[in-house]
Amino acid sequence: MSASRSTGTTDALGPDEDPGREPPTAAAIPGSRLLAALLDGMDAALCAFDAHGTITHWNREAERILGWSAAEAVGRRGFAGWAVRSADAGDVQGRLLSVMDAPGRQVHEFALLRKDGGRVLVRTQSSGVRGEDGKPAGVYCAFSEVHAQIDLERSIALSEALFEDASWGVVAVDVDLRPTVVNGYAARALGGGRTTPLGRPLGELIVQGVEDLESALQHVLAEGAPPAPAELWVTLRTAEGDRRRCWRSGFLRLASPLAEEPVPLGVGWLFRDVTAAKLAEQDADRVRFRAKQLHRAARQAAECEDPMEAATTSLDYALAGFADHVVVDLLADLAAGERLVRAAATPSDAPGPCLPVSGGPLPVRYAPGHPALQAVERVGPVRAAAPAGAGGPWAVEHQWPGDSVHALCAVLRSRGRTLGVVTFLRAANRSAFELPDVMYAESVAARVATAVDLARLTGGPEA
Repeated sequence: MSASRSTGTTDALGPDEDPGREPPTAAAIPGSRLLAALLDGMDAALCAFDAHGTITHWNREAERILGWSAAEAVGRRGFAGWAVRSADAGDVQGRLLSVMDAPGRQVHEFALLRKDGGRVLVRTQSSGVRGEDGKPAGVYCAFSEVHAQIDLERSIALSEALFEDASWGVVAVDVDLRPTVVNGYAARALGGGRTTPLGRPLGELIVQGVEDLESALQHVLAEGAPPAPAELWVTLRTAEGDRRRCWRSGFLRLASPLAEEPVPLGVGWLFRDVTAAKLAEQDADRVRFRAKQLHRAARQAAECEDPMEAATTSLDYALAGFADHVVVDLLADLAAGERLVRAAATPSDAPGPCLPVSGGPLPVRYAPGHPALQAVERVGPVRAAAPAGAGGPWAVEHQWPGDSVHALCAVLRSRGRTLGVVTFLRAANRSAFELPDVMYAESVAARVATAVDLARLTGGPEA
C-alpha cells in the first residue's frame, strides 16, 4: 500500500502505472526509541552513568523499586543527596565508577533510598562501557532487591539440588507425558541411567501400572496437583526380571512464569520407593488377621462335641484369605504308616466348607513322589506348583480340584506320631505359597492333628 493510501487519499495513477517507483519498505525504528523500549521491558532495574558519573539511562523497573522517575533521575550526578545517604554517597559512587578501569563485572550490595524515604538493600552488577576509541566512557548498572535476588538464587539452587542430590525421585514430564529431566534416584528406580528414559513413553519403562501413572499425570495437567500423595504399584522390566514396586508419588503442575496466563509446561513428579514398608505393613496385617482366625477357630472348635467337626471347623477358618481348597488325608494303618485315605475335603467345583467325605474315608492312590507322600516321608511341609500352562492336567494327576496350581502339604502330628497330611490348594489367581504361609499351615495342622487324634481315641476314623 502506498503512503497516500495509508493516509486515506486516493492514488489516481493506480498501483501498476509507475514501474520506476521503488517498492515501499518498513520504516526503521529510531535507535533511541528501540533502546528505550528494551530498557523499559527488562525485568531488572537498570541505570547507566557517563564517565563523570552523571546518570544517562533509567528504566521503569528502577522507578518501581526506588520510586524516582526517569525524568527525575536522568541528568543527576551520582546518587548523592537523593537515592543514597550522604554518608554513603562517596563509597557508593567510588565503587560504581571503579568498574570502568576493571575487567569484567563487579557485584556489590548497597542500601539505597526510596523516594518516600524508605531504605532498600539492592544487589548490583556493574560493568564498564568503552567508547569507540577504547577509552572508558561510562558504566551500566543492573540491580534488584536483595530479597528478590536471593529468592531467585534459592529457587535455582533448590531446582539443581532436586535434580542432583535429592533422596527421592524427581522427574520432569512434558505435556506428552515423556520424561525430560530425571535425577539420580529416579534413574536408579526406573532401572537405567539419567539419559536412558528421556523422551521415551512411560510404557516402555513400566510393564504394569503405567495406566494409573499416566492418568494421574493427565489429571494434574488438566486440574492441578492432587491434595495428597498417591501410592502407585508398578511392575518394572529389568535385566534381572520383572520387579513390582510401590511408589509414593506427589505431583506438581509446571507453568511458565513468563506468560501472562499460566501455560502448562508439564508435570513435576516426585516419588519415593516405599515397597519395603508396604510389604512389611501387608505382612503385619496378614499376621494379625491370621492370629484372629486361629483364635476364632479355637473358640468355635471348643464348642464342637465331635472332634472331627472341630478339625474341619479349624480348616474352614484357616481357608479365609489363605487358600481355595483343602483336603485331609489320614493314614489308614498307623502300624504300617503307608496307606492314605481321603477323610475330608472342600467341594472341588465351588467354594464351600470342609466336610467329611460322604460314605466314609476313601483310599487315595497317590503316585510315588506325590507331595503328600513326600510330606509323610520327610515329616515336614512340602510345597508344589504346576508347570506353566499345565494346571488342569497337573491337578487331576495329583487327585486335587481341577483349578489348583499351587499346593502346600503339612503333616498332621500328635503325641509323636504322624496321623496324616492336610493339603492347602490355591488357584491360578493367587500367588505361590511362601515361607510365612508354611508357618501358618503348620500352626493349623497342629490344631487339626490334635482333634484327629482325639477322634481316634474316642472311636472316630480308624487306622
